[in-house]
Amino acid sequence: MVLCYIGLGSNLGDRQQYIKAALRKMKSLTRTKVRKVSSIIESEPQGGPVQGPYLNAVVELETDLGPYQLLAELQSIESALGRVRTTVNGPRTVDLDILTYGDVCMEEEALCIPHPRILEREFVIVPLKEIAPQIIEKIKKTRKPVKKVLKKVVRKVVKKAVTKTKLKKRTG
Repeated sequence: MVLCYIGLGSNLGDRQQYIKAALRKMKSLTRTKVRKVSSIIESEPQGGPVQGPYLNAVVELETDLGPYQLLAELQSIESALGRVRTTVNGPRTVDLDILTYGDVCMEEEALCIPHPRILEREFVIVPLKEIAPQIIEKIKKTRKPVKKVLKKVVRKVVKKAVTKTKLKKRTG
């Protein structure tokens, strides 16, 4: 099983009930076990339209689901609890974000792990430190290498493209 951390947030309706309902639904996911839950904290929204304050928490769970399977399950929970995606950074009944997924480092359009803004958000850092203080330092070490690796990959792809263009010019 893979150890993961999930961020929870809510700023619409009965925020505490949405957080509790999301936790209940996460506990019922197949091949997944909730191990720890942080305290719930209140925070001001960051970005987006004018909106009310959030309640936030972090959950530690173990899962046999792959990253995209877990993402799909979390989005299903959000939908079941009335989340509607109309405005970027807009108010929501519930928001569930994969913060970390084991030692996986990936940056894809649909999913970035560790979460790209994890170190910028006090509403994530505070509850995460409560249940897994060692994770913050680990994330600080892994965020930079991911960007370096991506730059190397981009350079290789660009270099290959330039080389292919030069070869075509020589043979054409």
